[in-house]
Amino acid sequence: MSYAEVASKGPKQTPEEAAAPQPPQVASTTAPASSTGSLIDVDAPSVRTVPSDFASQDIQTDTQAARIEREDEAEAERAEADLARKRAAAAANNKKTGGGAAAARKKVAAGVKRAEGWVARQFGTISEGGAAGGVALVNMLAVVGLSGWLGYRAWGLYDRGRLGWRELGLGLGVLGAVGAVEGVLVR
Repeated sequence: MSYAEVASKGPKQTPEEAAAPQPPQVASTTAPASSTGSLIDVDAPSVRTVPSDFASQDIQTDTQAARIEREDEAEAERAEADLARKRAAAAANNKKTGGGAAAARKKVAAGVKRAEGWVARQFGTISEGGAAGGVALVNMLAVVGLSGWLGYRAWGLYDRGRLGWRELGLGLGVLGAVGAVEGVLVR
């Protein structure tokens, strides 16, 4: 038996009972003439419109502009303070060394003369020393050649991104071993 058959055998409903309930009605409390009175007047000067390129602007609000201005002023103050600190340090260094750039040039020139003198003495010893001079020359060439080769290999490892502490330690170990062997052989 179906539901329709069972329902047809039961008591009959009145048309009011069979009808769907009426939806609730909203009572209007305002007059129809003032229905748009609460809307914002877009022609009033207090309403602002946003330009179409607003999202692409670097500074979008007055607050942002004020913050950036404060940051720029603080950066300028830091730069001025740093410059003043550097000038004070340079002035103190000039007083200590006694002349600034001229004293620095004299100091560099003296260092160059000392280095040239040392190199000249070493080559003079090599040329006068006979066999010992030859050994010293070979020693110097070996150190320069080995250092250059190790430096070239380290540069290649660095370019490939494989230069690490292990490789540096190995290179220093090779230099140390060669130095120890040369030290034993020269004596």
